[in-house]
Amino acid sequence: QVQFVESGGGKVQPGGSLRLSCTASGSMFSMRNLGWYRQAAGQSRRELVAEITRGGNPNYADSVKGRFTISRDNAKKTVYLQMNALLPEDTAVYYCNTVPSIYTWGQGTQVTVSS
Repeated sequence: QVQFVESGGGKVQPGGSLRLSCTASGSMFSMRNLGWYRQAAGQSRRELVAEITRGGNPNYADSVKGRFTISRDNAKKTVYLQMNALLPEDTAVYYCNTVPSIYTWGQGTQVTVSS
């Protein structure tokens, strides 16, 4: 069974930065495309905001392009999300999973952008 553990969230002011980390168990890590998803309060679905292929190629949602950077370290089974120039609308719980998401979701990490 694969488990994801997200960390690095917090409260920042608009324009600030955070770096999220997600470590996965299991042996599938290097073979899968991975993504960061977010779910804002009151929303029923999670939004994929950044994806990195198993070959290391990134893709981003238009809403975060130019501000967020996804990366991965297969040896550490960890995927990262560097978030810069944060906006209040980035406030959400952030999760990682494969793309498409086929494993149980972790607990996520809360990101709050507010002055």
